[in-house]
Amino acid sequence: MDQDPLGLDQIYIQAKRYAEKNTVGREAIQAFVGALHGKGATKGIFITTSTFTAGAKDYAAVVPSRPVLIDGERLVALMLKYRVGVQVRQTFDVLAVDEDFFE
Repeated sequence: MDQDPLGLDQIYIQAKRYAEKNTVGREAIQAFVGALHGKGATKGIFITTSTFTAGAKDYAAVVPSRPVLIDGERLVALMLKYRVGVQVRQTFDVLAVDEDFFE
């Protein structure tokens, strides 16, 4: 993915659709980081519908390319925040009493 219109800076993305209990381990992140280095890339995002092991998170935090890890929970939060792949079904207002009005 090009980060800028000219394609000068690129972000590499890998996505894995795993079952809830099938976690992504250090080995998968290490292979991804190796692929980044092979392409001369400095930025990468690894997305999974599952979760990452502690070893995967620890490894990603210390390598120079510091890939961004997005697990299923964060993926859903981002989808909701930016309204990607979702539709608004209903909206409503939450009202509170205006204390100043009654003074």
